[in-house]
Amino acid sequence: MNPAPPAPARSRWSFPLGRLFGIAVRVHVTFVLLLAFVGVAYGLQGGPAAALGGVAFFALLFLCVLSHEFGHALAARQFGIRTRDITLLPIGGLARLERLPERPAQELWVALAGPLVNVVIAGGLLAGLALSGRSPGTDWAIMGGSLAERLLAANVFLVGFNLLPAFPMDGGRVLRSLLAMQMPFARATRIAARIGQGMAVVFGFVGLFLNPLLILIALFVWVGAAQEAAAAEWKASFAGAPVRAAMLTDFRTLAPDDRLGDVARLLLAGSQRDFPVLEDGRLVGMLCHQDCFAALQQGGETVPVRAIMRTDFRVVSPDQPLETALAESAENALPVRPVMVQGRLMGLLTAENVGEFVMIRRALARRPAAAAPVPPAPAVPPVIGRPAVPGYAGPLPPVISGAGWRGHA
Repeated sequence: MNPAPPAPARSRWSFPLGRLFGIAVRVHVTFVLLLAFVGVAYGLQGGPAAALGGVAFFALLFLCVLSHEFGHALAARQFGIRTRDITLLPIGGLARLERLPERPAQELWVALAGPLVNVVIAGGLLAGLALSGRSPGTDWAIMGGSLAERLLAANVFLVGFNLLPAFPMDGGRVLRSLLAMQMPFARATRIAARIGQGMAVVFGFVGLFLNPLLILIALFVWVGAAQEAAAAEWKASFAGAPVRAAMLTDFRTLAPDDRLGDVARLLLAGSQRDFPVLEDGRLVGMLCHQDCFAALQQGGETVPVRAIMRTDFRVVSPDQPLETALAESAENALPVRPVMVQGRLMGLLTAENVGEFVMIRRALARRPAAAAPVPPAPAVPPVIGRPAVPGYAGPLPPVISGAGWRGHA
């Protein structure tokens, strides 16, 4: 129903259907089960013809949903945002964008593009019905009338439902983008999320007396609004920070011929979970702890590091915006990214370190105004332990400071 923010890896319960406009289209297995259920339910009531008609209607309805998602995806492409894939689910469609638009005006257009597709479809169906002399009256509905009339009603419903000003519907993003034109992004998200949760309370209350389905919709809206607010707060926590501010600089390295028994002892001795593999001072691979555990179970302690190290890693620059680096990392299965300067390993970007960086920044930002000022830290913090590369004297990350930090505007 709406473009998803950067999301986890796609579900293993979906299978590819094809590609359109260079975007992979996938179908969740539960969607196939839904079509089967519809066919059986209609068949029991009206026989084979009714079953075929019911399946055809729902298949065409989800074709409209797929078109809706392509509206989001193609609008996002105009701003250089790729779409990883589009998945059809029983509850609608999901377009997984690699990142969300950076500017409010861009988000506004991407959010509106999906419902506009349904407006075009509804307009085409209405024109077709008018030309055929079967212009619908005021009593047409999704479950009544001809196939074209039901599709027309369904598309009108999709437009209205998706434009409700509540996350995770498109209307919530429209509201957020309009607010973000006048205030910081994080604040706009909080306001939009509260409005959405207020609507969820109303839906739930009305559902107690009219239709229990409204209670499910209320839960869907409440959870979606809470998730969107949390994601915006997380994003604002590292807005404007470079990679060097959150990277790990005190870490151990491995050689390709090291054995997994040595790696196991390093894992137990410290908190480092993933290790860069160096050969003659060059980064040749990354060893992830998940791979280490699996190899220990299968081959034991004598397995060499080179046998299981990953070579498909993507490096990142210390001056790259942290937000951009994290968005890129969402596409990579590796839990760690090496930070390099002119071929030299400078640090590691890990989820654990980013989480600690965010917690420190939040603590500094929430410090009471009357608190005593913190003495200025030295320009270069001391290094604990040995550097990643012997003899490397490159720049070290600056001390984290909460001064002057603000949310994305």
